[in-house]
Amino acid sequence: MARERESYREDVIGRANVADTPELLAYYEELNTLDAAALWTIANRIEPWEPVSASVPVVWRYRDLREHVLRSIELVTPEMAGRRVVYLNNPGRTDVAAAVGWIYAGLQAMKPGEVASAHRHSAAAIRLIMEGEGAYTVVDGHKMTLGENDFVLTPNGTWHEHGVEATGSPCIWQDGLDIPFVNAMEANFYEVHPDLRQAVAFEVDDTTRTWGNPGLTPGSGGWNRGYSPMFKYEWQPTLEALRKYARCTEGSPFDGVLMEYVNPVTNGPVMPTLGASMQMLRPGEHTSAHRHTGSFLYHVATGSGHSIINAKRYDWSEHDIFCVPSWAWHEHANGSQSDEAFLFCLSDLPVMRALGLYREQALGDNAGRQPLA
Repeated sequence: MARERESYREDVIGRANVADTPELLAYYEELNTLDAAALWTIANRIEPWEPVSASVPVVWRYRDLREHVLRSIELVTPEMAGRRVVYLNNPGRTDVAAAVGWIYAGLQAMKPGEVASAHRHSAAAIRLIMEGEGAYTVVDGHKMTLGENDFVLTPNGTWHEHGVEATGSPCIWQDGLDIPFVNAMEANFYEVHPDLRQAVAFEVDDTTRTWGNPGLTPGSGGWNRGYSPMFKYEWQPTLEALRKYARCTEGSPFDGVLMEYVNPVTNGPVMPTLGASMQMLRPGEHTSAHRHTGSFLYHVATGSGHSIINAKRYDWSEHDIFCVPSWAWHEHANGSQSDEAFLFCLSDLPVMRALGLYREQALGDNAGRQPLA
């Protein structure tokens, strides 16, 4: 008996519109035995008129997750878990463990004196520090001390380990990786350091001191890898840069005052597959709506407000994380009339741009604001 088959017919010239007949159904079954199929039966599904994201907008509220993340410290050790992380599981992307699109994210917790062993993998990663003192990361022998809202890279193929100094306090940070993307490319490798730890081979915080000086590059040069040589981007200089820029620009109608983190050698993205930015919403600012290809994962560095995503309102506050799926209408609003709000964003824009897939559209109706559903 022929299997029941979903129809994707469209009565539009240039689109597949083939009606089933007993003869065709038998033909499809014959093709199936040869591990083949007729394109016209699925063409309209695999080539939609516009992007159709499986991801759904979600706000992961820090006040709800924090207790569970800290409880994981009591339940498992870094040695048992590899990495003690509560990951963000988008209801539309549970099959690939993604927070949005092809981006994985989670909240990792460590207590004073703990060290998560060194490893490396094909996936590229970032960390954004949320709370605690004494956190550090070591990447290919470069040790970086980390404070709240500092942003650190662990590029693909680099040895890296994380820890909290014995004199510190329990720490939580957001992880963000391109694991789903690398797995989709069937290119992921994973390796544990043979000594479980790596030696610190450079002055602490050397990459920021070397490469993090505005308008200046070290005379020695010599960096030719595909990712940024500056592994740590500190919060205070980022905050100061945004406030300086805000004094001489109106900003974007869609994103407020936004600056991208860049590779200081190329002025391009920090890594080939993951981009990052920080944006400032001025007191009371409400941006206009737009949509674009690419998946965005926002982290509220400071402040509170809301975003309207596909005509639904999502409220957020400090250290909440929320996602905007590809080609979803979105706009942001700062809920305070006196304080700025800052949003860190992790995205796959470098991939969209490199492959020529980036497209953007402004909402032209209703003065650029979405009516709530």
